[in-house]
Amino acid sequence: MTYTANSHRYQEMEYRRCGKSGLKLPVLSLGLWHNFGHVDQLENCRQILRLAFDSGVTHFDLANNYGPPPGSAEENFGRLLKQDFKAHRDELIVSTKAGYYMWEGPYGEWGSKKYLVASLDQSLQRMGLEYVDIFYHHRPDPDTPLEETMATLDLVVRQGKALYAGISNYQHPEAAKAFAILKELGTPCVIHQPRYSMFDRWVENGLLHTLEANGVGCIPYSPLAQGLLTNKYINGIPADSRVAKPHGFLKENQVTPERVAQIKALNEIALKRNQTLAQMALAWLLKDHRVTSVLIGASKPEQLADSLQCRKNIVFADEELSAIETILQAH
Repeated sequence: MTYTANSHRYQEMEYRRCGKSGLKLPVLSLGLWHNFGHVDQLENCRQILRLAFDSGVTHFDLANNYGPPPGSAEENFGRLLKQDFKAHRDELIVSTKAGYYMWEGPYGEWGSKKYLVASLDQSLQRMGLEYVDIFYHHRPDPDTPLEETMATLDLVVRQGKALYAGISNYQHPEAAKAFAILKELGTPCVIHQPRYSMFDRWVENGLLHTLEANGVGCIPYSPLAQGLLTNKYINGIPADSRVAKPHGFLKENQVTPERVAQIKALNEIALKRNQTLAQMALAWLLKDHRVTSVLIGASKPEQLADSLQCRKNIVFADEELSAIETILQAH
């Protein structure tokens, strides 16, 4: 069936400026880390993408290794882009990354110019695109000079293969160095993608301040801690959860009795706010003006629909924040 986009989609979403750049992102972006590989149902992927765009989500986040198998998320996204969203390309922000292992030999991972240029060329081919909107270096490389990696981001922007440069998983001292190099080259870093959630708050130890000081946007991934910050695990481990999947990143030993007690206590606060726990966890990140957008994942359209509802209430009373903090410090 031919796809016709919802004509009211832009009235339903808030867009925030990404640092000091001209780029605006929806407060919720769709990450294709899980659930979009060849192991997944393409029709389900299609329904998730359509719902996202119909709801004003304009940013779709990928990486070279997303799948499984690696590369298949980009292939599937490219196929659906061509079938459903070709007429809307200029309304979309498509991002991809390179940094993790992708192919054999010394040029298949990390941060060399050889790897990054080759990887981006492969990504563009898989997605059937002339350019991506954001190209990220996915993780710091301990061996390649930072100058080489950042010069490569500058290069691909100047070549027109990417419009903006970003980094991911950088601690704040090395992030600050990367920002300085890119600024000097004339291609400022516009965005940083760190892991950040109620259960994983390392970015609060300097990174958020560094981002604000340098005019760089922040887009947290794993905002629901791989599903822990949902009501999924309140009564044990369901058969269709990430813990139960052989290719999932969440392991059974992370679902401890102490963690479940925390989840239950947070869920009580969420219910008083007329939110699900997932909605509250997303809203908790969005309350910070330094957070440009939050990356959400979904294994089915219903999950995405639930997450999208978080936008209705991203204001917290001081008592709520205090109660949440008490629960989080208890672990």
